[in-house]
Amino acid sequence: MNGAHSPEPQPVNRVRLLHRRGRPRVPLRQRMPAEKLKKGVFLIPSLFTAGNIMCGFFSIVSTFNGEYVQAVFFIILAHILDGVDGYAARLTHTTSQFGVELDSLADVVSFGVAPAVLVYFWALVPWGNWGWLASCTYVVCGALRLARFNVQSKGVSKGHFVGLPIPAAAEMIAATVLIYYYMGGEGAPNKQLTLLLVIYGLALLMVSGFQYFSLKNADLRKRFPIWALVFALILIKLTIVAPQVMFFTSFLLYTLSGPFLWCWTLLRRRRGKRGEVAGATP
Repeated sequence: MNGAHSPEPQPVNRVRLLHRRGRPRVPLRQRMPAEKLKKGVFLIPSLFTAGNIMCGFFSIVSTFNGEYVQAVFFIILAHILDGVDGYAARLTHTTSQFGVELDSLADVVSFGVAPAVLVYFWALVPWGNWGWLASCTYVVCGALRLARFNVQSKGVSKGHFVGLPIPAAAEMIAATVLIYYYMGGEGAPNKQLTLLLVIYGLALLMVSGFQYFSLKNADLRKRFPIWALVFALILIKLTIVAPQVMFFTSFLLYTLSGPFLWCWTLLRRRRGKRGEVAGATP
């Protein structure tokens, strides 16, 4: 009887010593187990990425020593290693988030800081504060480009890039320096204005919304028409005869392809709208 008339137990007010975090909790399925982090990293792609960072560092040292052509070659070698590490990761199925983040850090050094330092000491020192501000703007825009790429890597089509890739921007700077040396104008005063405009233009293209073609997922095993083989042979011959000119021309065309495709798409849309209006009017 006493149990029937006993009062129900009141809920106990718990005292929370620590405030609940404002951000939502990460589901347990999405959290990486600690034992996976202790296993280490994939060796083959990480070695190529480390070589990429070393090339960027050697390029900066070469610039400080006044060896500008050598600094350019280190940037080119860094780009080769950057392409090889991604190919090796996809070939060996060793792609990981750690590799993606390490690759982005390497790109900031090799394709952001190294070209900016090269341009500043080679052509922008006479501009004073405007010179180092231009180089700093290039580095910041390159870092923003890489951050946007990491965020959008899962939601954007893999057939194109949004904004000029930072390796292509660095190669455009390297190609400009090489073409000056090839034409014997490494001491020309007009390079100061040219490189100032180039580095600001590349910075804007990296953070722009222009679309650039991506060759990462190109299938080279499929059949191509015979004219593609002939065109490739002609390009190889021209590259052997004048590598600096072909190097500069290739990256200049790729750099300008984004704005050109945007203008072409805009013109096609306007023509389509005009055709719809003309068809709708009696």
